[in-house]
Amino acid sequence: MGRTPMDRRWLPLNALRAFEGVAQHLSFTAAANALLISQSALSRHVIALEKLIGVQLFERRPHALVLTKAGQHLLAAVMKSFDRLEYALDDIRNEGVSAVRTLRVQMPPTFAAHLAVPILRDFRHAAPDVEIDLVSPHGVGPSLNEVDVAVVYSKPAVTDLVRDLLWPVRQSLLCHPTVAERDKGKGLAEFIESNELIHVRISDLPRHYLWTQFARQAGLNTVNVERGLVFDTALLAVQYALSGEGIALIDNYLFGDYIRSGRLIRPFDDILDDGFGYYLVTHPEGHRNRAVPLVADRTLRQHGRRGCAQLAPGGVQ
Repeated sequence: MGRTPMDRRWLPLNALRAFEGVAQHLSFTAAANALLISQSALSRHVIALEKLIGVQLFERRPHALVLTKAGQHLLAAVMKSFDRLEYALDDIRNEGVSAVRTLRVQMPPTFAAHLAVPILRDFRHAAPDVEIDLVSPHGVGPSLNEVDVAVVYSKPAVTDLVRDLLWPVRQSLLCHPTVAERDKGKGLAEFIESNELIHVRISDLPRHYLWTQFARQAGLNTVNVERGLVFDTALLAVQYALSGEGIALIDNYLFGDYIRSGRLIRPFDDILDDGFGYYLVTHPEGHRNRAVPLVADRTLRQHGRRGCAQLAPGGVQ
């Protein structure tokens, strides 16, 4: 027999705020300092909340505090609910007030260096009253707690965030024209063995991940791909290839201008599709701020439909 649903008139808002603080800091002391209340009062709030719902929210270990499964579930709901309240109150409080708004935007370093300028230029023309704070962290996947809009390089994921695919990444073997001409006529395996390999590091994956996947997909099981240089960004890998040294696996769309201009050559038709793509990621509540859909629209317009179209049959490969 199920329990009677909780009446919202008796929702323990102070206890929920206390729980959120402890869950975020995983420390009663730190949470008490942040909320400017005593540690004993904070502890009483959390204990009362646990008694009210009949489950333990924290696993209290000797030197650590860990959220239980129930605690994780509640934290997500509490944070989302308080965020919505905060947005609504800010909207009401600031209605009709003209103020400078800072939009926090996150992009991977290579995307930011190679493709961000037209997006940001168009956005500044459309919203001159909005300041842009652009950050470019390394690695795969976002840390979206402190940003409004992000472009992320990742595999598909199911989350509470709004994710729009800009384009699926297709990696091709690219090199300088002199390298392609020097080894003209060689097969794929011999071509790879004859040249220095240029790797791009992907966070939380082995150093030689892309070349290993490419060799496996092409059936080159005897070719040694665990050698060469490893770079943190595709931009650095491309700069090294442009110097006339080595061969790299590079996204066809991201560096399509180098392929079209002949600065980089694609000597083989083999394509690596390992499931990664570039995604535009926003918070659902963020679309209440007019600046978020503006920059999202310009990103999708510049590199969304266009990116997917150029990777379709007959497009840039």
